[in-house]
Amino acid sequence: MSIEVVMPKMGESIQEGTILRWVKNVGDTVERDDVLLEISTDKVDTEVPSPAAGTIVEIRAAEGDVVEVGKVIAILSSDATAPAPAPAAAPAPTPTPTPTPTPSPAPAAPAGAGDVDVVMPKMGESIQEGTILRWVKQVGETVERDDVLLEISTDKVDTEVPSPASGTLVAHLASEGDVVEVGAVIAKLSTGAAVAAPAPAAAPVTAPAPAPAPATAPVATAPAPVAPAAIATASVSALPRTSGGRFYSPLVRSIASAEGLSAAELDAIPGTGLEGRVTKNDMLAYLQNRGSAPVTPSAPRPAVAPVAAPAVASASLSTSNGTDDIEVIQMDRVRQLIADHMVRSKQTSPHVTSVAEADVTGIVKLREKVKGSFEKREGFKLTYTPFFGVAVVDGVKAFPMINVSVDGKNILRHRRVNLGMAAATPDGNLIVPVVKNADIMNVTGIARTMNDLGNRAKAKKLSPDEIAGGTITLTNVGSFGSLFGTPVINQPQTAIIGIGAIQKRPVVRTLDGEDVIVIRSMVYLSITYDHRVIDGALATQALAAMVRSLESMNEDTVTL
Repeated sequence: MSIEVVMPKMGESIQEGTILRWVKNVGDTVERDDVLLEISTDKVDTEVPSPAAGTIVEIRAAEGDVVEVGKVIAILSSDATAPAPAPAAAPAPTPTPTPTPTPSPAPAAPAGAGDVDVVMPKMGESIQEGTILRWVKQVGETVERDDVLLEISTDKVDTEVPSPASGTLVAHLASEGDVVEVGAVIAKLSTGAAVAAPAPAAAPVTAPAPAPAPATAPVATAPAPVAPAAIATASVSALPRTSGGRFYSPLVRSIASAEGLSAAELDAIPGTGLEGRVTKNDMLAYLQNRGSAPVTPSAPRPAVAPVAAPAVASASLSTSNGTDDIEVIQMDRVRQLIADHMVRSKQTSPHVTSVAEADVTGIVKLREKVKGSFEKREGFKLTYTPFFGVAVVDGVKAFPMINVSVDGKNILRHRRVNLGMAAATPDGNLIVPVVKNADIMNVTGIARTMNDLGNRAKAKKLSPDEIAGGTITLTNVGSFGSLFGTPVINQPQTAIIGIGAIQKRPVVRTLDGEDVIVIRSMVYLSITYDHRVIDGALATQALAAMVRSLESMNEDTVTL
């Protein structure tokens, strides 16, 4: 069976990548997750792992080539018999020109050049996986390019996945309800008329998923970790992608999670891969010699099935109580994902919060004066949130190092302010649509964008791009009466601003050299920041700049 290696999508705005170096060459045998090549984009240099075990039979792009995302850059053969003919085909320049569709009459290679992989798309920079809700098209159906193939869900949005090409759907590689990592192949299309005929034979393409498992020795040594079902359901969220300068692939983390290995135990495993990385074989060898320690993994193992865990835990609580005063409510899928995201954020960033107070009497008077005419002109009500949005932008402009994210040991400073706005949905969950380029908008511009995003968030009509790319987030906890809050950072951002309730309070002001008590509209502002890259001095100075911005807004300085 032939498997296509495609140029991966490294971010929502990345459309192409440059091939820096091929680590493996034609004829080399590789294991799943072995590094095949190194690529570079305008945002990051990274390595591309092998999607399966097999032999490299063709390399379609040379070092230095700039290749579009989704284009095939290499072909692997996972058949034991295929490597024999493959070397003959690889050196010959004939297969490289893409007239390989012409050999479609050769049904001997059912997964040849006429096949197109459908991959789990990346729905945002912090999204690592998606859940398949429903297959709209079934195996054997003919589809046009951009026809909806399936519906997926992430912790941020539910959306449809269009077909990348016209052809016949020959295989589903994931079932409804499966949680699939971004970039994993979830279906196969056949684009050649002659290839469509063998579709029935291609349907069992779901079986080759275990192909990496029969890797000679590992089958006998440790069958449990290789089982695709265990790997598919394993939760890798608790294990870091990198630790001590060493990268752990999704496969390695899945096996470790399924076997209950801790991060410390994973760090202790000697790696034989590139730059000392842990490979699948390293994991299998370690597990074989681990002895009778499977008693310890039994505690973390409930994390492998997060859906069942809440029900089991609640049920046991209810049973032990022995009364009817406890109602067991299982978390829905979105709430589970939000919970994972919040825990991940706390584990990633050391959270610190600073609080300041602002006099917003000028804004309150301005809004009272213009809210009627504003609603008549714009068609929606003017709230206080856009004013706070402008203040956050002003704070970032004064102190741009709070508008950053972290990539390993690098700090990424964002030149644009893409302002996330936390919004509650009717089902009680949260979503964070993003006001893109908020730094070039005035109060009215931000108000229009926030109103549009907020309405479509409630109706679940947001596109993936509208919830991705945020650089700093604003959350209005005061809309529910809270004086101030200490919100959780929205990863991979490093700061979140909380707005409290606006209240009239007696404050001391100096008038003609005398201290007097006056009634003013006051509000608390908080900034919660990632102490890895933002220190207290920087955060509080940025917060003070936001306060100054708010206190300077009035009917003389703001035009709506």
